[in-house]
Amino acid sequence: MSRSDLPALTIADLQSLLRRKEVSPREVLDALCARIETLEPKIDAYLSIDFQAAAKEADKVDVDLPLGGVPIAIKDIINVKGQPCTCGSKILANYRSPYDATVIQKLRAAGAVPFGKTNMDEFAMGSSTENSSVKVTRNPWDMSRVPGGSSGGSAAAVAADAAFGGLGTDTGGSIRQPASLCGVVGVKPSYGRVSRFGLVAFASSLDQVGPLTKTVRDSALIMNAMAGHDPQDSTSLNEPVPDYTKNLGRDLKGMRLGLPKEYMIEGIDPEVKSAVDVALKQLQSLGAEIVDVSLPHTDYGIAVYYFLATAEASANLARFDGVRYGYRAKDPKDLLDHYGRTREEGFGAEVKRRIILGTYVLSSGYYDAYYVRAQKVRELIRQDFVKAFEKVDAIVSPTSPVPAFKLGERTADPLAMYLADIFTNTGNLAGICGISVPCGFAKINGNQPRNDRGSRSLSELPIGLQVLGKALDEARIFQIAHAYEQSTDWHKQRPKV
Repeated sequence: MSRSDLPALTIADLQSLLRRKEVSPREVLDALCARIETLEPKIDAYLSIDFQAAAKEADKVDVDLPLGGVPIAIKDIINVKGQPCTCGSKILANYRSPYDATVIQKLRAAGAVPFGKTNMDEFAMGSSTENSSVKVTRNPWDMSRVPGGSSGGSAAAVAADAAFGGLGTDTGGSIRQPASLCGVVGVKPSYGRVSRFGLVAFASSLDQVGPLTKTVRDSALIMNAMAGHDPQDSTSLNEPVPDYTKNLGRDLKGMRLGLPKEYMIEGIDPEVKSAVDVALKQLQSLGAEIVDVSLPHTDYGIAVYYFLATAEASANLARFDGVRYGYRAKDPKDLLDHYGRTREEGFGAEVKRRIILGTYVLSSGYYDAYYVRAQKVRELIRQDFVKAFEKVDAIVSPTSPVPAFKLGERTADPLAMYLADIFTNTGNLAGICGISVPCGFAKINGNQPRNDRGSRSLSELPIGLQVLGKALDEARIFQIAHAYEQSTDWHKQRPKV
């Protein structure tokens, strides 16, 4: 195998080469560097890369560790010591982290090499990665389209073989939706399964860190390294962590999978619906039983999410005042002017919109009418899932109602952008786990044939199948997603960039 072919490998395949000493971690990093240098002007997936620091780590890493020698791209909202952590925002443009987030500590302990920070919607607020204050990331399948968001940089890098795997964050679908639009695997762990210490908070009761990878097995390997209790995170759950690779390869006989009638609605792109229908038949052929279920409060999900997420964002982002760190307005007249101008100049339009909405929701006279009532409806949504999981082992649905849309297509219509997460944000509200796995392609020129086992034309865009599991049942959704993945060829397709 030539060095130029290395970036196309999965993490599992790369591990085999590293452990057999057929390639060194430094050679892997150099090959990845060359790939990124070629692609980055086209895709703009990265905000910063420190190959010098990564090379020092790679030179001394133990390849026999679980992720020994594997470079991992990190969404630029997770703190990596000595690296920028801008959150895609002007207000943190010159900030460098003085410490590692817990997930970074755990990845390093497993032998992984964090090497670059990926682009994102500012403070993770968006579904297209167009809200970054630095650059717009492009979907490697079609450079005129978005990669999804807010973890679009990590998803695009993995899809283009400019990363072996990456970390993202999922507050309302920000791992799963870009995974779907870029044709990769994305996992949202259960709330509390992975530490949030060192993650810059957007909405503290919703945020979770998770992997974006080329295969389900690769995601399971990263989750094995990251998951577990962290005393530095008060919301971290002190529960045993299974080996997520243990059930990979098991069949689906006797498995009951729920299909929510509320998810198969008008407004879904016909090709998305068709691909998911075919995927359901494939799951049945693997031994699973498809069962109709109801999640009756689904229609309230978007409204509840944007009441609660904006309220929490309003509180969390109050810390960015230009006093201790970050952007600072020049020559303020007084303290009030300093605060006002710093935030006006430092935050982008979408972030300011959500701060204003959240402040309104929490304001005197509206707190009970909006925030408290939204929390009550959130509990109803959680109970919908509890009742559904009494009947089924997992729930399946489209990840996104549409394939990747055009750059600029939804930027002037915030509601249309928010609706991109209609099938994902209820999982965050309920605190359950979810995974998106490639399940087909949508034709964009209307005349290309498609084979149900994975052959595709270059004129097609990826579609994702979502599998939702009960809280802390990641092992099961990995088993289901892996069984489906290995019975098709969708995960083997890569964009020609």
